[in-house]
Parts: sequence; C-alpha cells; structure tokens
Amino acid sequence: MNNRDIGLEILEGLEEIKSFKKGKTQLKTSELSMPSQPKEIRSKLNLTQSAFAGLLGVSMRTLQDWEQGRRSPQGPAIALLRIAEQHPEVFSDLH
Repeated sequence: MNNRDIGLEILEGLEEIKSFKKGKTQLKTSELSMPSQPKEIRSKLNLTQSAFAGLLGVSMRTLQDWEQGRRSPQGPAIALLRIAEQHPEVFSDLH
C-alpha cells in the first residue's frame, strides 16, 4: 500500500516555487554528462553490434554509424547509453 500524500506533496511543491520566485531558495538542478562512445560502452558490456543494437532498440546500421562517427546518438538514445555505461547490470539482466 502506498502511504504517499499527493496533496501534501503538491502543496510543498507550490511553496517551493513561491520561495524560488521570491529569491529565497535555489531549485535543485544537475548536469548530466555525455556517455562514452557507443563502441566503448558496447566493448565493456562484451556485446556484439547486433546484440547491443537490439538492446538499445536501434538498427545495426545506426549503431555502426555511431561507432564510425558518421552520426551521433540523439535524445533517448543518449539516455540509454548513459544507463548502459553507468548501470551495466541492467543490460546484462536483459540478454
């Protein structure tokens, strides 16, 4: 059973926004670093291009383009590569 009080969380969030607008507090932010090169991540996971492309949900051609520098990962692919690099156990559980 979930014991969260959503109404209270919303009110706390609104108070935080008001405090920020008045200059009384700073909002929490974080900079996400770019993941390593796809080939480097794939090598660390010990996966073939085909297997890695499948786990990322991209074509093998796309992965090859990334690895050979013809294209760069964008959007959700960057997030998946970051997860693959920082939490490789997630990917090893999938294949």
